[in-house]
Amino acid sequence: MSSLFCCGSAKPYKPGYLNHEPKFNTFMGWAEFPKESSLATAKDEDGQNDKIDLVTLGPKYVVQLVRQVNYGPLESTRYFAHVEGQDEPFIEITESDLIEANFQKLNSYKNFKCDTHNKFFELNLYQKDPVNKHHWRRNIARPADSIDL
Repeated sequence: MSSLFCCGSAKPYKPGYLNHEPKFNTFMGWAEFPKESSLATAKDEDGQNDKIDLVTLGPKYVVQLVRQVNYGPLESTRYFAHVEGQDEPFIEITESDLIEANFQKLNSYKNFKCDTHNKFFELNLYQKDPVNKHHWRRNIARPADSIDL
């Protein structure tokens, strides 16, 4: 298990209100220092650890937490799926879990900075098959002629 944030003094960097603000607030409320997390695993019939199946869990969104030295190297990139009806509202997953469940990155992020430890944190949102109403793009899955405005 490792701590998500370096300490409790990480403050928003260039804050602004976003459409997805409640999701960020939920995550930040859960992730307050000294919150620790490790990769989630499920037990199969043999009692052995198995991979988490995001399709079965059905999370509404996933939060990516990127931690790095300010203007320096990346320290970690971690992913947390929001699951309802569990003891913990977020479980840590891997990037491959995210890809297998077909989650895609949204254009919604928040940045935090800790001046005490010279750390920078970025939160990004992922959703399953997101629709960005601002950028109606033509693709095979959603042809432009079938978009009903």
